[in-house]
Amino acid sequence: MTEPEDAGTRRKVKPVICYPPETLPHPDLSLYNTARETAVKIGEVIVAPRDAASIEVPAGHFLKITSIEGPQVGDLNLFNSGNLSERFFSGKTRALHGTHVTTGDRLWSCFPYLRPIATVTTDTLDWYGIDEFGGSVHDVIGTRCDPYTARALGGPDYHHCCHSNLTRALADTRRLPMPDAERLVHDVLNVFMCTGFTRDTGQYFMKASPVRPGDYLELFAEIDLLAVMSACPGGDCSSEHSSDTAACYPMLMEVYRPADESLQGWRSPPENPYDRSHGRAASNAAAD
Repeated sequence: MTEPEDAGTRRKVKPVICYPPETLPHPDLSLYNTARETAVKIGEVIVAPRDAASIEVPAGHFLKITSIEGPQVGDLNLFNSGNLSERFFSGKTRALHGTHVTTGDRLWSCFPYLRPIATVTTDTLDWYGIDEFGGSVHDVIGTRCDPYTARALGGPDYHHCCHSNLTRALADTRRLPMPDAERLVHDVLNVFMCTGFTRDTGQYFMKASPVRPGDYLELFAEIDLLAVMSACPGGDCSSEHSSDTAACYPMLMEVYRPADESLQGWRSPPENPYDRSHGRAASNAAAD
């Protein structure tokens, strides 16, 4: 097609932020940081390379995810522990906070709940920012490596990918049939993964993660959470995933409980803010 005469003018139209974040409920990071100072560890689990594991994180507790032996990316699913149909919504988190999350950002749950279920309180990689390629860390734009995409691209079936790992771990921890667990597995927070979109073709890319042993991401659980994480077969995601090629390392998930008096004034967000703030609007919309 011939480029129109006003093509340059059209391209110069300034963008508009879809969801200005100023009116979002902001976390009280000073309260969380104070609570973290007195917190004691109450549980931990090692996530083996090319495998997944789960851990319960009660509301008001902290989940710490640490690189412990080598550069490794983790694919994280978060569920409402008491209602698995409420789970992390990467798409809306991305729309509200951007393509990657860091300290002060919140992880939101799916419809019809749409509430902050976790808050990022500490990120030792927050110094990375956005690099010259447009890459950044802790991605909410990717999905998870899976056997279906690998098959579509002509590769062999590979079932130590993150989708399969997460499915097995969820099925095991909640004693679910595999098909039921697979339907609950959802798009992830790619912990420590460095990704972006190429500037010329707009393609999703990954590059070697800057994570090193001792780096960690810490989340505050706004509700009772079940955290399920896969140590990606891509290792640091510098070359490929969905294979046994990359060097992979274990990861550590720990849960910390603050002293009871340290979170005075904090309240878990209501289950469905839309229903509560708009009266009958949600039920009427459903009826229509």
